[in-house]
Amino acid sequence: MSWLGLAAGLAGALLFGVGAVAQAHGVRRREQRPDDLVAFVRHAVRDPWTMAVVAAYLAGFVLHAVAIWLLPLYLAQAAVAMSFPVTALASTLLGERLGPAGWSAVVVVTGGLVLLAVGSGEPGGLVTSTAFGALVWGGVVVLAVLALTGRRLGGGALGTLAGLGYAGSAVAVRGIGTPLDLAVVAAALAVPAYSLVAFWLYSLGLHSDQVSATTAPMIVGQTFVPAFVGVLLLDDGVREGWGVAVAAGLVLATAGAAWLAVPRRDDGGPALRTGGAPATASSPGPARRPGPGPRRSPS
Repeated sequence: MSWLGLAAGLAGALLFGVGAVAQAHGVRRREQRPDDLVAFVRHAVRDPWTMAVVAAYLAGFVLHAVAIWLLPLYLAQAAVAMSFPVTALASTLLGERLGPAGWSAVVVVTGGLVLLAVGSGEPGGLVTSTAFGALVWGGVVVLAVLALTGRRLGGGALGTLAGLGYAGSAVAVRGIGTPLDLAVVAAALAVPAYSLVAFWLYSLGLHSDQVSATTAPMIVGQTFVPAFVGVLLLDDGVREGWGVAVAAGLVLATAGAAWLAVPRRDDGGPALRTGGAPATASSPGPARRPGPGPRRSPS
């Protein structure tokens, strides 16, 4: 295992975790839900806050790419899953907090990452083939169709779709290498294509749902999918005799994140508790979820 790759992955997770909460704050400054991708991009490029979030994500992506090149995909993605505890802690700034069960889930995620780190083997090589480039772009098309048809879904479902987008981006990175040819360029262009759609879907989910409830299924998607692709198709290795431990670590890391996607109940059952709904940028007082708009008086 490359300790440099693990350190890069965890540093990227820190940037992703803080960036997620900053993204939620920026999205909630808009009263209107950003359902149109073109309008969303047009607004984002003129908004300094959103561009600062994008800059943090880009820096995190560079660190994440280093982790992907130096580590098996399952470990690189599990390291990025550590962005979730950072998000959970930082989301208190938006009026959200975790109860004891939520922090227990964070411990489970951390324990799963330790198992993955100890049991990881050598990463597979780059896949610079025309077939690989065609497959990753096929995934872009499928994700775009799902995004356009499912953009009215709730935060958890949108987070799941965003996770698939970021998973596709991670897999596509394994197709970027030298010498440059058409297949390498295709894989390189697929990375921002996946990331743009995923960023938009995640923003939609964050607009009206809790940060943790939207982020948890995203973490699950972007961890499990590359893990399976890496082991089954990209020759990612596992230390001899550690296959069960690695499988258990992957399940623990993703299950701990998934637990926080359970909707909040008043009886204290699920992990996520809030002192109110997510705050908006214009509301310095008690946290309040943006409403559907002014109500008309009955005529």
